[in-house]
Amino acid sequence: MALVLFAAVCCAAPVGNAISAYVALKTGVPDEGGIAEGGSAADIPSRMLTAYKKAVKQVGKLVPKCRGMRWPILASIAKVESNHAVGRNIAAGGDIRPKIYGVLLNGSGAGGNTTVFPDTDNGRWDGTATGERAVGPFQFLPSTWQGVGEDANGDKATDPHNADDAALGAAIYLCGDGRDLTKRAPLEVAVFQYNHSQEYVANVLGWVDQYTAAAKDPDLGNASGKVRTVIEAALSQRGVPYSWGGGNASGASYGICCSPSGKSGSSIKGFDCSGLTTYAYAKAGIHLPRTAAAQAGVGRRIPASLGTSALKAGDLVFYAYAPGRDSTIYHVGIYMGSGKMINAPRPGAVVRVDAVNAMSGFAGGARLL
Repeated sequence: MALVLFAAVCCAAPVGNAISAYVALKTGVPDEGGIAEGGSAADIPSRMLTAYKKAVKQVGKLVPKCRGMRWPILASIAKVESNHAVGRNIAAGGDIRPKIYGVLLNGSGAGGNTTVFPDTDNGRWDGTATGERAVGPFQFLPSTWQGVGEDANGDKATDPHNADDAALGAAIYLCGDGRDLTKRAPLEVAVFQYNHSQEYVANVLGWVDQYTAAAKDPDLGNASGKVRTVIEAALSQRGVPYSWGGGNASGASYGICCSPSGKSGSSIKGFDCSGLTTYAYAKAGIHLPRTAAAQAGVGRRIPASLGTSALKAGDLVFYAYAPGRDSTIYHVGIYMGSGKMINAPRPGAVVRVDAVNAMSGFAGGARLL
């Protein structure tokens, strides 16, 4: 989107050249998103992720002065605008069907639009000559697309309904005349240009941070086989929020009420500590009981007296109120080596990589692999 109409609810009249795809989400595209519901690379269809990465490689030839364009930026825009076209068919060549349309911008108030946008493409891209609609996974207005559309996939067409073309167009638009997107201020300006709403900017930048974290793949050393499967599954959920009672073998889920501190997970789609371990080990075909204390009874127990040096990649690592008494275990993580673990630490936090000493009451580990 390159314009600004609404980012979460609605702002003032649009001032840019593309429109918030939030409109499209409100008219048929299922929205699994919002910062409160996760931000891992795992929620991006692989063909869309390919398009984002391809655009990053291509944009330098078209905007040579641009610095710092990276796939998490494009992914964050597309997440907010169309939820990565989830639910649509994305062909090998990048064409998305059914096409993604926003509401007709005729000032009717539907979807939050209050400003009339006259037709500029005779319905070529937005399917109607009676007015203007935002189109494609990046929700461009046809008038904006005329200025940024490029053929990214070599089919000699420039189509905002094509993942490759749309991602490259968005990269060009965000780069402007040559912004340095490695710096926060120019990045904020670029996102604001896309949609003139500070709420929209905050939403997108939140996703940028989450996807950036997910893009940083730590060195897994010699981890292989099921150990690697478990670790990679857990790492893929970095950025997903902690949800008390959330998470199962299928992935993130809404949690329950309430944690010992009174925090409810019922409105948060994510993982608690044992939900994350349950999910990651399920990817390797291993069923774990649901609570951290029960998980301590699975596999070969590694006593706390041996210290953290006895842990190996893929081990469960436990924490207890009274180390030595497994019934008091309150937390579990997945050891990944080098003194670090994948961790869903507490309400208000997200799945992340922490030092094994980040939690108190080290209670040893368990080796299942």
